Amino acid sequence: MKDLARFSGKEAQTASLARSPQVPPQLLAQVQLLTISEEEAGQRIDNFLLRICKGVPKSHIYRVLRSGEVRVNKGRIDQTYRLLEGDTVRVPPIRMAEKEVHEVPGAEFKILLEDSHLLVIDKPAGVAVHGGSGVSYGVIEQLRAARPDAKFLELVHRLDRDTSGVLMLAKKRSALTNLHEQIREGEPDKRYLALVHGDWKNERQHVKLALHKYSTAEGERRVRVQSDGMPSHTIFNLVRRYGPYALLEAELKTGRTHQIRVHLASSGFAIVGDDKYGDFALNRALQKADGERVALKRMFLHAYRLTFNHPESGKQVTLKAPLPPECERFLKSLDAAGR
Repeated sequence: MKDLARFSGKEAQTASLARSPQVPPQLLAQVQLLTISEEEAGQRIDNFLLRICKGVPKSHIYRVLRSGEVRVNKGRIDQTYRLLEGDTVRVPPIRMAEKEVHEVPGAEFKILLEDSHLLVIDKPAGVAVHGGSGVSYGVIEQLRAARPDAKFLELVHRLDRDTSGVLMLAKKRSALTNLHEQIREGEPDKRYLALVHGDWKNERQHVKLALHKYSTAEGERRVRVQSDGMPSHTIFNLVRRYGPYALLEAELKTGRTHQIRVHLASSGFAIVGDDKYGDFALNRALQKADGERVALKRMFLHAYRLTFNHPESGKQVTLKAPLPPECERFLKSLDAAGR
């Protein structure tokens, strides 16, 4: 095929690999025969190729699929084909674009639960869950680097970079599929703790505001309330008042991007320390200690509890992550300042 020959720049060679979570750059210029493992089964062929051919433009992956050069068990398939265990996938020569390689330092995080299906950690604030948008790497890349023998490790859901707390990863594709189905059905019970400034009135408050995602001129991802946006529902329970502040439990009924942050900000109660939707003057003031009150240099939003059905046993599991020390210290200092 002329387009592929131009893109690869060399004659195709044959490489037979039993399993390839990500194809090394030097092999992308060769024909490969990949055998699909149990963990890789169930994926669409386009998603499989996008995952293993890191750095290759998405448009080229789909062009190669349309050309018929990608074969499964020697037959032509389209981009919607779902792979089966034991399938043999022929991947034609593809040249990966040259890009700067960042070495990812391996890291482990506080583990709340780990078994053959799941890894659930307590993510610290300030750490992205994955690389991208100016971030070279995140939790998932660091865990993969720390566990080079892991056959499968994928994020089940996400947390904002500045949000701490319970983060769930799947160690089997079957677990990932099961948990995503639970999320689609609204079954997991996700609870967060958020500190806001202002006179919060109700013990229990439902907020239903449709949310719309957009990007700023600088390319930053943002969310705003918009009538034709995605339906979004959060329930807020008052945990305790700390003078002019209120500690709230947020119960997610939908899982939109920045949902808690925008629902609170749009209701007049921005989360303390929120650098996107918050009270910026207050945030600056809180970064410095004032008398009994200690400084707070992060967003006060923490995913403290998650309840779900275990993907293998079906039994209900509840996991909790205690408030980080810096948040505990800040609340205690508010207590002391209010005396």
